[in-house]
Amino acid sequence: MLSRLPKWVEYGAFLLALVAGSVNAVALLGFHHQAVSHLSGTATLIGSVLFSQSSDALLHLIGILLSFVIGSAISGYMLTGRSLKLGRFYDVLLVLEALFLLIAMYLLLNNHTSGHYLASAACGLQMR
Repeated sequence: MLSRLPKWVEYGAFLLALVAGSVNAVALLGFHHQAVSHLSGTATLIGSVLFSQSSDALLHLIGILLSFVIGSAISGYMLTGRSLKLGRFYDVLLVLEALFLLIAMYLLLNNHTSGHYLASAACGLQMR
């Protein structure tokens, strides 16, 4: 049992938090001003949109929420076990996250809202 986490774990956790914050900042500054890295704000928006007449906004917000959950499910499926060990699929998940973010960036730069879904899924990949 470790009494203190190795430095590489601390650096990795800091880097993942920095990436998630950066993704969220870019999404907030984008043309729809939509947060993608956390569920509480999106769930609150879903609740408020339920009582409005905008079904497009509701479907978009539900898509962001489900994308995050799908990203988390992929991460949970690939990283079985409770302990941190080298040799697991961390590298595969980071490459998948990078691909999601690159495709999301391309889509958002071309005014496609589907980029929000990939960015949200990329943030969900970090949840395990």
